[in-house]
Amino acid sequence: MVKFILTKELGKLARWLRILGFDTYYYTSDNMGTLIIYALRENRVIVTRRKRVDDMKVVVVETNDVRSQIKELVEKLKLKINENLMFSRCVICNELLEKVKKEEIKGKVPEYVYTTQQEFYRCPSCQRLYWQGSHWGNVREILKKVLGGDVCS
Repeated sequence: MVKFILTKELGKLARWLRILGFDTYYYTSDNMGTLIIYALRENRVIVTRRKRVDDMKVVVVETNDVRSQIKELVEKLKLKINENLMFSRCVICNELLEKVKKEEIKGKVPEYVYTTQQEFYRCPSCQRLYWQGSHWGNVREILKKVLGGDVCS
């Protein structure tokens, strides 16, 4: 599966790629030399809005709107969205989420969420908790509008 490194002007796109299950490093420094070294070492595709980047695995995103950026990236790289990988990564840390027992999170999420949800996940790095709430359907609807039709493989 393709791995990405996104430059600092693409923070929203980095978050969306993580939601979709892609390993996405969000690079916030201006040092392009370090970015290129990291991309080569980690075998990552550089995604940027900058026009002047060495000719390697680089995708230059032309649009400003995150929804248009998703569409542009999916089309340029012919990406397949795997529903099983959606919501598998922390949107903050990019770490793979770990399933946790419901009893372990009692008192750490709103009571309504605890009562209505059965499965919970935690980021092993930042400890942020996740569950399949209404945002799951919202993301699917946004993707249908952006990409058209059935978006998941």
